[in-house]
Amino acid sequence: MARRTDAIQQRATSDLDARKATILEAVVVEHVDTAQPVGSSAVAASADLDVSPATVRSEMVTLEREGYLAQPHTSAGRVPTDKGYRYFVDHLASGVLGPAQQLQISEFFKSVRGEVEDVLEQTSTLLSQLTSYTSVVVGPGHTHASVLSVQLVNLDPRHHLLVTVYSDGSVTKHSVLPSIEATHLEVTEASRQLNALLIGTTLESRVQVPSRNDHVAVLVRESVSVLHAEQPTLDGDQVFIGGSSKVAESFDGVETVRKVLGILEQELLVVTLVQDILDQGLSVAIGSEHGFESLSSCAVVVAPVTIDGVPAGAVGLLGPTRMKYREAMSVAQVVSEHLAHHFGGEDDHG
Repeated sequence: MARRTDAIQQRATSDLDARKATILEAVVVEHVDTAQPVGSSAVAASADLDVSPATVRSEMVTLEREGYLAQPHTSAGRVPTDKGYRYFVDHLASGVLGPAQQLQISEFFKSVRGEVEDVLEQTSTLLSQLTSYTSVVVGPGHTHASVLSVQLVNLDPRHHLLVTVYSDGSVTKHSVLPSIEATHLEVTEASRQLNALLIGTTLESRVQVPSRNDHVAVLVRESVSVLHAEQPTLDGDQVFIGGSSKVAESFDGVETVRKVLGILEQELLVVTLVQDILDQGLSVAIGSEHGFESLSSCAVVVAPVTIDGVPAGAVGLLGPTRMKYREAMSVAQVVSEHLAHHFGGEDDHG
């Protein structure tokens, strides 16, 4: 991960003077809007600068020499580098969502219902709709949630369904295929004992299962084994991707699209990507900063979801480095706050 460390150190450069900073911002904004190299005349016309295009051109040459801009073609204008985007993001004033977006988010969380997984999946769709970028929602899972109830449902003598409800609202269903045939009465008694054994515990808790060999004890023991054998993606996290189709629209090269989609298909890598960015104390990772070579042409915006000070997942947006950062950061932050209120048991978000 040395490459990522270098990138982080690189962004700790000294501030540009006001004119260079204004020119860099103008180049970023224009390039994000047009996807084309930006010339000095366009900057001189759009930026709040009382200088000639020649002066702007000279400053752009300096910015290129210092690594903030690049010139893709000899006679063309310039485009921001990852370092240029990083400076822009680090000096970006907080954005405010427009009334229409705020209303859309508010109405969504007032009306959304269902199990945790359903809410997270619908939230990933909302994020993508709001921004036109691919979204990532990492849920808290239920590793740390306590069991509220357990029910063992008798499907047939050797097939039972274990339904577990957790304190965070999530519900899991597991097939239990015991080594013995059990009657309906035995399954009912096993269900009662499972509730007595598991209510108030978490998946991380150690529970004392019965060692007897009667059918009820075997059912209890094997049901607990199935429940605790659940393999979470990463520390219980659940991952929901919204707007994967946006990848093809956001990136030019077929190979880049293939690589990005390849990462998104691997849930563990997605969670690792989001967690690494948060661990660095970042809300935005640009280019190679996140350490995933296949995503070097991407920017990732993340916002943690915290409930009562405890991490409970994150929301993120993935797009090209030519991203509308202010909008993406604002959307991610507002949605993460609404998610925290939604799962934290509050009825409304101010």
